Amino acid sequence: MRAELLLDVPHRQVVLTIPKMLRLFFKYKRRLLGDLCRCAFRSLTYYFEVVNGSALTPGVIATIQTFGDRINLHLHFLVTEGGVDEAGVFHKLPRIDDSRLAELFAREVLADLVRKELPSPGWAERLLAWRHTGFNVHSRVRAKTRQEAECVGKYMIRPLLSLERLSLDKEEGKVCYRYGKGAKEQESMDYLEFIARVTSHIPDKGQVTVRYYRFC
Repeated sequence: MRAELLLDVPHRQVVLTIPKMLRLFFKYKRRLLGDLCRCAFRSLTYYFEVVNGSALTPGVIATIQTFGDRINLHLHFLVTEGGVDEAGVFHKLPRIDDSRLAELFAREVLADLVRKELPSPGWAERLLAWRHTGFNVHSRVRAKTRQEAECVGKYMIRPLLSLERLSLDKEEGKVCYRYGKGAKEQESMDYLEFIARVTSHIPDKGQVTVRYYRFC
């Protein structure tokens, strides 16, 4: 990754999350996950264009994660801190306004879903009018070197769960999973529920979960 994919510039990890009420669309229509990635990339490039004053193309490694600490749906983007213009000149943009990017992301995703006739236009407009739409962006994790960026990339493609956090309560017949900071919280569930929850995150055959958007 470090030698072939990462550019020798600082990067940011940008995590984009969608509201819980929309996740069912992506759970049962897995092909929408690719469209979700493209919506996020369009939002990001448009944000860069507005901030820079002209079009920029960033380098991006994008991963789709359908899980979190508690075994939910979000995107992880490893993004160059800036991009190249039409002349091939790199422009540095060290800061991302998370709230502004989240607003662009929300509008892009909802417009795409409305085009697919999933939510109605009126429902989408009402959601956008809420103070808290459920769309969220977090870009505080910064990688100054290629080595740091590689570490972030490895985190982005980490496994669904950690076996070290998994245990079995034989008396109750339940599977226990520890999560959260320091793995101090725990959730117990019937083993069949655990199997169902884990297998629901297995990608469909041929589904791409890591995508690359870059400039030459």
